[in-house]
Parts: sequence; structure tokens; C-alpha cells
Amino acid sequence: MDQCVICPESHYTNSEKNHCLKKSVKFLSYEDPLGMALTATALCFSVLAAVVLVVFVKHRDTPIVKANNRALSYTLLLILIICFLNSLLFIGQPNTVTCILQQTAFGILFTVALSTVLAKAITVVIAFKVTVPARFVRWLMASRAPNFIIPICTLIKLVLCGIWLLTSPPFIYHDTHAEHGYIIIVCNKGSTLAFHCVLGYLCFLALGSYTMAFLSRNLPGTFNEAKFLSFSMQVFFCVWVTFLPVYHSTKGKVMVAMEAFSILASSAALLGLIFVPKCYIILFRPDKNSCVDIRQKTH
Repeated sequence: MDQCVICPESHYTNSEKNHCLKKSVKFLSYEDPLGMALTATALCFSVLAAVVLVVFVKHRDTPIVKANNRALSYTLLLILIICFLNSLLFIGQPNTVTCILQQTAFGILFTVALSTVLAKAITVVIAFKVTVPARFVRWLMASRAPNFIIPICTLIKLVLCGIWLLTSPPFIYHDTHAEHGYIIIVCNKGSTLAFHCVLGYLCFLALGSYTMAFLSRNLPGTFNEAKFLSFSMQVFFCVWVTFLPVYHSTKGKVMVAMEAFSILASSAALLGLIFVPKCYIILFRPDKNSCVDIRQKTH
């Protein structure tokens, strides 16, 4: 040819380089093996969290459930169910609504979950470790002051998300260069700084929860959940610190799957490390679920 024509970005050239062929659209779909695995995992864990919630409600009057703040436990389990289902937003063809919901719902849900863990840890510290007058401690416990941590932390997160959406919200991005012959449809974060601020805020809450739980780690083992809270926060922190370098080194649907996997892994850590040991005692060792047993261990 005397004059060559470059194919548009939505097309690619054939092997003979004399025709432009239309690129296929590619995204993390439910039919994809990776999408199917993530979907099955999310549904299984959400059902498991619902079963744990039913167990806690059914045995709500037993000492181990009452001692670990029933209201906060119910709140955390409900949020974990939604967190598992939230990972499904990352599967399927993205649109403007799902792109916005992916990040805002993820940030708000995990803020509620981590602030609930923080409230549980502070409750344990107030009940057993503080040296302030007993009357003030009773007032803190009766007024449920630690529970106000949840709306305060969530309000801060809502402000951060509002600034993110007003300045540089997530949007649909068509990546035409990542894979030859394909157009990869993904959600662009918009403001990278805002996305890292969201993760930083969650890691800050996890670190605060770990610190408070660490202060009460040596209390009686049957009713005290401080060790489980601290370990779950360690796992949560490790998951998201590991997520960042892996996330930035991948592209396309693998990058999307990595974020969905991190959501599932951190949610599973909270569910497994905080609630599974209690369910084991409730269902299989009811002899340990008594005030007599805990008093003997305390003495």
C-alpha cells in the first residue's frame, strides 16, 4: 500500500495487516472460572455468617453471648453478611452505578465492621482494665458509650467518600492496550489518593482495634474475645497491606478479582477468628458456656 491506515482503538489488525477486526469486550463475568469461584465463595461465606447469626440469636441468653455484647455481635454479623455480598459488585459488566458502589459500599461497610470491633475491644478494656472510679465505669457501661464509636467513625468515612465523589468519582474505563484483541472494561478509581485514604483509614481502625484488644489479652479465656479480636485485626491488616503491591502489579480482570478476593479474605478473617470459637463452645462444649466454669478459671 502506498498509504497505511492505523486501526482505531476499538479494532485491531489481522495477521496479514490488511484488515481491521473489531476487538472483543472482556470483563470479570459470572461465567468466567475466576468469577464463578469468587461468587461461590461469597455466597457460601454469607450463608455461613447468617447461620452464625442464627446460632447467636438462638443462644442469646447464654453467658458467652451475653458477655461479649450481644448488640455489637449482631451488628458485626449483619455487616459481614453484606460485606460478603458486596464482593459480587466486582463481578459482571461494570456500569456507572456499580463503579461508584464498589468503592463507597466497600469503604462504609468495612468502617462499620472495624468500628464495631473497636467498640467491642474498648468495652472489654473498660470493664476489666481501667483504674477510674467504679461509678464512672458503671456509667460508661450503662450508657453504652463505646457504641457511639460506630456512628462517629462511619460519619468520618461518609465525609471522606463524599469528598471523593464530588472531586473525582470512580468511572468506567475501557482499556484497549492491556490485551491484544480485547477491550478490558474495568472501573477506574478516579482519585487514587482518595482510594488510598480509604484503605489507610480502614488500616488505622484495624490498628486501633488491635491496640485495645492487646491491652486486655490476659483476661479469662472463655468469655474474653480480646485474643481473637487482636488476631483478626492482624490478619485484616496483613491482607490489605499485601493487597496494594499485588493490586498495582496486575491489570484487567485479575486486578478486579484481587480486590474482591481481599474483601472476602478480610471478612472471612473477622467471621472465623471472632465467631467460630464461640460457636464451637456454644454447640459442642456447652459445659464451658457457664458462669461456674469462668469463675473457676478466673480464681
